[in-house]
Amino acid sequence: MELFAVLSAAELTPAFVFVAIVAGTFWVLSVISNRNSVAEERLERIGRPKSLVEIEMSQAEAGRGRFKGLQDAFKSLGGAMEPQSELEKNTLRIKLANAGFRSENAAGVYHGIRVVTLVAFLLPALFFFLLKDGFTMKSMQWTVALAGLGFYLPQIGLWHLRTTRQKEIFLTLPDALDLLVVCVESGLGLDAALRKVTEEMKGHAKIICEEFSLANLQLQMGRPRREVLHDLGVRTGVDDVRSLAAILIQADRFGSSIAQALRVQSDSMRVRRRQLAEEKAAKTAVQLIFPLVLFIFPAIFVVLVGPAAIQIQKNLLKG
Repeated sequence: MELFAVLSAAELTPAFVFVAIVAGTFWVLSVISNRNSVAEERLERIGRPKSLVEIEMSQAEAGRGRFKGLQDAFKSLGGAMEPQSELEKNTLRIKLANAGFRSENAAGVYHGIRVVTLVAFLLPALFFFLLKDGFTMKSMQWTVALAGLGFYLPQIGLWHLRTTRQKEIFLTLPDALDLLVVCVESGLGLDAALRKVTEEMKGHAKIICEEFSLANLQLQMGRPRREVLHDLGVRTGVDDVRSLAAILIQADRFGSSIAQALRVQSDSMRVRRRQLAEEKAAKTAVQLIFPLVLFIFPAIFVVLVGPAAIQIQKNLLKG
């Protein structure tokens, strides 16, 4: 305050004018830059239509750019927890890819989230139980239990996302494979058949179409078909997709008919699903025992035996 009192208004005016000019110039350049980027984006969209994977990748890149600071913070927090062996790193990368997280920073962000949830559960538990019960064995047990819950909560969430995604792929794969068989038998190549399946099923089978589109994009970029199909099986983590990739790799290596290989795979998958349905139907009788014994039999017992028990009680009281 003393400094502003010493400086007069005439001395501060040039500084204010300089700051205003710099701010105005920056705003004008920002507007021009945004207008040019919007125009370039529109020309690119009109000039070459994007595929489903490119649209998803552009949206993912925009999301990553928006939350890049938060991702870097999580990655720096989880740097100490990253495994040292390559086997553990590859296992975690495969699990994250099965859940749909294919970014290079996914492992670091995952470990950072584990650290954040650990601290978020540990600190409130420490304050609550230590202020309530003091430094006792019971308070420490509850604190350790809540800290463990916070530490393993991201792992449980990753398992849920992974199983949900794999289940959706497992349920939508038969329709995709049948359509793929029809496309290949009608004369289309594997690349064109994958593209056709993606276009036809992208409304109700988004995940499997995304994986097929990514595989098709990798094929168009020049990667060997064997590597692309192998990555497709590993990336999804579904046994049926792995067997499908193995059959297509063998057909491509030995020069056999891809249509015949797809037909055999479709028939085997259909037989396997019928066997799974029969297995679940056979287990139904055993699984119904527990709700019958716990919920239905007690109610039936009360309805049947209740009036007789009341009559017996009345006769005993009269006697």
